[in-house]
Amino acid sequence: MSREQQLPETIRDVAHLEDLLSTPSAAVLATLKKLDGDFIILGAAGKMGPSLSRMIRRGLDTLGKKSRVIAVSRFSTPAAEQHFKAHGIETIKADLLDPRQLDALPNAPNIVYMAGMKFGSTNQEALTWAMNVYLPGMVCQRYRDSRIVAFSSGNIYGLAPVHVGGSRETDPLNPVGDYAMSVLGRERILEHFSRTLSIPISIIRLNYAIDMRYGVLHDLATKVLNSQPIDLAMSHANVIWQGDANAMSIAAFDRAAVPPFILNVTGPELLSVRQVAQQFGRLLNKQPTFTGEETATALLSNAQLAHRLYGPPRIALEQLIEWTANWLKQGGQTLGKPTHFETRDGRF
Repeated sequence: MSREQQLPETIRDVAHLEDLLSTPSAAVLATLKKLDGDFIILGAAGKMGPSLSRMIRRGLDTLGKKSRVIAVSRFSTPAAEQHFKAHGIETIKADLLDPRQLDALPNAPNIVYMAGMKFGSTNQEALTWAMNVYLPGMVCQRYRDSRIVAFSSGNIYGLAPVHVGGSRETDPLNPVGDYAMSVLGRERILEHFSRTLSIPISIIRLNYAIDMRYGVLHDLATKVLNSQPIDLAMSHANVIWQGDANAMSIAAFDRAAVPPFILNVTGPELLSVRQVAQQFGRLLNKQPTFTGEETATALLSNAQLAHRLYGPPRIALEQLIEWTANWLKQGGQTLGKPTHFETRDGRF
């Protein structure tokens, strides 16, 4: 949707939500117009993969392109797999850590790498490193003749002073904890194979994509609604509408390079946890309660480069806050997956 299009005051249901999330942007259509061949989304069944896959499919259909879109995942439930098929997306069930299953996947010139492990990484450090560091190398060797858009995380920067306004792509990296260190490992492995095998890659350092069912705003609004205390230690955060995060990431195919092109993807606002909680309090007619003290550092990214290249997010923070409050008031679905954005010690 463009900014000129009228946004709904509320999101009616999951079908309406997923339609909004998967609407291609002008930048997506411009990029897909330049790309030939099929698309494979590895690790497609997570929170973002379904809408990203559908956005690619819708974009190709709009352009009259017949390229295949193939979602690859373990697909733990038949319903998850059926969701893709219902929207014209092919599916392949595979364990990517099994070399035989990875090698058996079809060839494609366009790969979206979304596989990884974050939540549950504490006490499963070995699996975390296997998923986040070893697997990217396997994928690069398997798809050495493709271009790759690979998801990373703003956690790689570590905590930085709030007054700086967020870490930039060129800033030093300071990962804290096994998860963030393994994310750095992922990027180093991707860079190594990009350089040695001449694989054009774009790496997306994402900070907190959200929709109505999960995310930082959902976490804060739920705590306000349930009269749960909100920890202020992580005083600020970044968020971006999942549809905008998907759109900027797909558009980044056009920038894939050797060595990899690095792009922060998040919204332009430095969200004050206290102020947003208070705003939810007014919208939900509840008084928020707080614990802890606000600190001068937070996990924040500066995404000005993405906004210059692809335009600002189509959905602004104020609209997201209102949609989230209305979603919870009408009893909308929740994924039950807290972001743990307030975590400062790197343990997820």
